[in-house]
Amino acid sequence: MDITTLPGLDAVLHTGATAVTALTELLTPVVGPMAAALAVVVLTLAVRVLLVPLSVLQVRAERDRRRLAPRIAELRRRAGRDTVRFQRSLQELYTAEGVSPLAGCLPVLAQAPVVSLLYTLCTHVSIDGTVNALLRATLAGIPLAQSAVAVVTSPLWVHAWVVLVLLGVLAVTVELTRRAQLHWNPVVAPGPAGSDATAPGAAVAAGIARWVPFVSVVFAAVVPLAAALYVVTSAVWTLGERAALRRLVR
Repeated sequence: MDITTLPGLDAVLHTGATAVTALTELLTPVVGPMAAALAVVVLTLAVRVLLVPLSVLQVRAERDRRRLAPRIAELRRRAGRDTVRFQRSLQELYTAEGVSPLAGCLPVLAQAPVVSLLYTLCTHVSIDGTVNALLRATLAGIPLAQSAVAVVTSPLWVHAWVVLVLLGVLAVTVELTRRAQLHWNPVVAPGPAGSDATAPGAAVAAGIARWVPFVSVVFAAVVPLAAALYVVTSAVWTLGERAALRRLVR
């Protein structure tokens, strides 16, 4: 089933394609063949600017969780292995303090439709009956519809340095973001023996958590280059935005 035929979605995709095309035409006299790629970057920045209020809520929720960390540690200590009791107590604490545990997810959830839009735009020959011009756009000789994996495994490998640089920038950004997260939200020290923190598998869970952020690098490697550009630009924006908001938001 072609999702672009769903009622209403074809119009949304057509609007998105029109916006990208218009930006590309506007930027072409300035940057030439890189106009379409730059249009995706500009679109990304525009979306992130619109999401700044959600990011402020995210930083405030982070600050509240940091403030409540000692009390959360005490709840964990009292609950021991009883995870149901801990979760119930934690929810009661969040409710009493007016803290939303879901606030941290809002910017990510809000961006999902944009990433989906770019992915769809780069995988369909036509949108709402109109030829998809984005498929012909390139960045340093690489079609925006090609993924990094496709580039390195095809004759386009001579241009692979472009996608490798992008993935490298993303990996470094993810690591810097992870370290900043640990700095501003240090992991609560393990509880006494017998608690969940020292239960079998805790070390494995911690190891998985260490590498989960890098899933975005894998994602960027397999989606079309246009979507990868969005992911990289958004990640760099997030790193800088979060650094600023953590010092400005009170």
